Amino acid sequence: QVQLVESGGGLVQAGGSLRLSCAASGRTFSSFAMGWFRQAPGKEREFVAVIGWSGGSTYYADSVKGRFTISRDNAKNTVYLQMNSLKPEDTAVYYCAASPYSGYMRRASLYDYWGQGTQVTVSS
Repeated sequence: QVQLVESGGGLVQAGGSLRLSCAASGRTFSSFAMGWFRQAPGKEREFVAVIGWSGGSTYYADSVKGRFTISRDNAKNTVYLQMNSLKPEDTAVYYCAASPYSGYMRRASLYDYWGQGTQVTVSS
């Protein structure tokens, strides 16, 4: 089992920045790829970014590429999502998730463990 707890969400104006954190406990954090997903009201959960177990590979959704950066600190069992140049359309609940697989994993079904989510609201 892996327990995931997100933090760092909040209300920010368009053009601003936020950094989300996801703290993991339980099984060996460094053996999992870690992803971020988001879900806006009335919409399906969508992939945002994923980072490999070593941090050497990262992939992003086109909608956030160049604005968001995913990173991890295996010594702290934490994954981060730095979000810059935020737009109102980035408003959503953001979830982190852990996967035993590797690569460009966009499908939520590839992730075994999920956090409870943190709300990000971007005002125009």
